[in-house]
Amino acid sequence: MRGPDKDKTERARSLRKVENNAEETLWFELRARRLNGFKFVRQLPIGPYFADFACRQASLVVEVDGSQHADSVHDARRDAYMVTNGWSVVRFWNGCVLQDRERVLGTIVEIVEGRLVQEVRSFDLTFVPARRLIDGDQ
Repeated sequence: MRGPDKDKTERARSLRKVENNAEETLWFELRARRLNGFKFVRQLPIGPYFADFACRQASLVVEVDGSQHADSVHDARRDAYMVTNGWSVVRFWNGCVLQDRERVLGTIVEIVEGRLVQEVRSFDLTFVPARRLIDGDQ
C-alpha cells in the first residue's frame, strides 16, 4: 500500500525549519507560484536525498549551497542520482542568491521554460540537465 513515508516527512519538516538566509530569500520568490506561475516545493524527498527546492512540472531541483559544497563528492553523487532519475539540477552559491537575486531567478526561469538545456559548470553556477533515456538506453 502506498502512502506517505513518515520518517521522510518529519525529516523534510525539520529541514524547512533550519533554512539559511539565502534559502529563505529564494523561497520568498519561489513560493505560491510567484515565479511565472511555476509551483515549487521545499525539501522534496527524492530517493535518499532531499531537494532544497523542486519544481515537479519542470523536473527541476534547485540547490542553494555554501562554500563547503565546493568540489563535494557527496553532491556529485547526489546530482548523478537525481539526473539519472529524470531531475535536472541547478546549484547556486548562497552569495549569488543574496547579491544577485534577479540573475538567479532569471536563470531558473530559463530552465523551467526550456530555454537553458545545455550543461553549465562555472564558478557560481552548476546546471546539469536530466538524462533523457533514448530508445535502447538502459
